[in-house]
Amino acid sequence: MLDLCITALKHRRRTQEEARKAAGAKWKNSNLVFTTRNGTSIEPRNFNRSFEVRCRKAGVPRIRVHDTRHTCASLLAALDVHPRVAMRILRHSQISMTMDVYPQIPSPETRKALDRLNASLDTEESDR
Repeated sequence: MLDLCITALKHRRRTQEEARKAAGAKWKNSNLVFTTRNGTSIEPRNFNRSFEVRCRKAGVPRIRVHDTRHTCASLLAALDVHPRVAMRILRHSQISMTMDVYPQIPSPETRKALDRLNASLDTEESDR
């Protein structure tokens, strides 16, 4: 899972660097990972619209952005991450909340899927 996160963040850094070059003098420096094409923070409504467009382009069902937290919880459970650690990652204030959304998924199958996903992303990145 860590490799997947590192791959995704490296991809984001390259994408943001391309945006910075394209924006030129309009670029606003910040410590944000996700920014607009000019380096400023992303407005929530704009983020939701962009999320919807990306879901459509990817051919996946449109879900609420908040529901991606459940996906994260599922991935953490699949990786056998301890519920207390997941609680901190998901920023839940109570363990009961984490346990309500922390499903039991067959770990070996999900791990294989995540390994394939990471390999595919890593291959895409090395092709650039």
